[in-house]
Amino acid sequence: MTVNHRPLGLTVAIVTLALDQLVKYTVTWPLALRSRADAGIEILPIFRLRWLENRGVSMGFFHADNETSRWALVGMTLLIAAFVAVWMWREKARSDVAALGLVLGGAIGNIVDRVRLGYVVDYADLHFGEWRPFLIFNLADAAITIGVLILLARALLLREKGAKTENLK
Repeated sequence: MTVNHRPLGLTVAIVTLALDQLVKYTVTWPLALRSRADAGIEILPIFRLRWLENRGVSMGFFHADNETSRWALVGMTLLIAAFVAVWMWREKARSDVAALGLVLGGAIGNIVDRVRLGYVVDYADLHFGEWRPFLIFNLADAAITIGVLILLARALLLREKGAKTENLK
């Protein structure tokens, strides 16, 4: 008997989306991060909240300078989110379903921003002195990254485990 993990995936996606939008609301309105310019708000010596309107996708690629490119990005990310949702719906492994829920919730969070605002609200600035291992990002980006890393790790570990089992036969 196979266990249906769809409720877990949907819950992870909805919670991720809700948390993402809550944090973006908080940095936009109560913290008024936009009005603080580059100074932002220092949380830790290595972490600062800074306002960034991301009009592109990951690492600044495909910058949407006009309405046509904005809606093209929305369409492209909707297609990717639909692919992830179908994959999540069909997936049997519990951890993969949860990872896909992270990816789906994060993708929808960024789609909501792009539709509502024309850009994605980014605010998390992790830095070590002047060195930044990442561009300024948001909770949705982190969820997508963590979900993909889980999927990759599981794929690599399971493939390695499967290869060892095959060699023993």
